[in-house]
Amino acid sequence: MAYGMYISAEGALAQQLRLEAISNNLANVDTAGYKRDVPLFQARFAEAIQQGLAQPNAGTVNDVGGGVMVLDNATDYSPGPLKNTAIDTDFAIRGRGFFVVERDGEQLLTRAGNFQTTADGTLVTPDGYPVLTEDGGPIVLTGPWQFSEDGVITSPDGVQRLALAEPASLGDLAKVGENLFRPLAPVGDLAQEFRSVAQGFLEGSGTSAVREMTDMIETTRAYEANVNMIKHHDSMFGTLISRVLRVG
Repeated sequence: MAYGMYISAEGALAQQLRLEAISNNLANVDTAGYKRDVPLFQARFAEAIQQGLAQPNAGTVNDVGGGVMVLDNATDYSPGPLKNTAIDTDFAIRGRGFFVVERDGEQLLTRAGNFQTTADGTLVTPDGYPVLTEDGGPIVLTGPWQFSEDGVITSPDGVQRLALAEPASLGDLAKVGENLFRPLAPVGDLAQEFRSVAQGFLEGSGTSAVREMTDMIETTRAYEANVNMIKHHDSMFGTLISRVLRVG
C-alpha cells in the first residue's frame, strides 16, 4: 500500500474516533454533572515501525512519521453551571469534591446531584443507587429534615453527614457509565473548609453545544479530507497500473 494512503487512513480513523467522542458529548449536553471527553492525539510512527519491521531513529525513510492517532480520551473536569431547580433532593457541589454512591457493593463517585427518594426515604440516584454518608451507610430522609451547606442533614432520627470525597488526582478516576467514576486509587474525605453544597440546585453538563458543534464541523472536514486523499491515491495507482499493463 502507498505510504500516503497509510497516513490518510490513520488520519481518517483518528478523526472518526474524535467524532464519536464529540457525538457522545453532544448527547449529554443536558445531563446533570456530565464531564466531557477530550480525545488526545499523538504522532504515529511509520507503518513499518508500527509493525516491528523497522526501528525508529534508524535514519531510513521510515523516520518521516506516520501521521497521527488517538492516544486516549481524557476527561475535562471543569465545573458546569449551577441551575436552580427548587427541588429539595437536588444538590450541587460548589468547587471541589464528588458525591459517593454505591453500585453493586462498590463505592463510586459522581458530580450529578439529581437525587430522589424511595418509598422508605432512602436517597438514591436516578438509577437507584444509594447516596452514602461519610460512615458508608445510605442516607435515609424521614420526617421533616433540614440540610446545611456543609452537607449535614438533620432529621428527627438524628444527624447524617453527606459523604464528599476527593481523589489525590483527577487522573485517578475512570468513567464507568451512568455518569459515575471509579477511583483507581484511594480517595479521602473532602476537607471541611471545602465542603459547600447547594440544595435545590444542579450542576449542569460541562458540555457546550456551540463548542461541540464547531468541533464536529472541523472534525468532519478533516475526515473528508483524509478520505479524499485515499481516493486520490487509489485513482493514481489504478491509472499507473493501467498504463503499465498497456505498455506490457
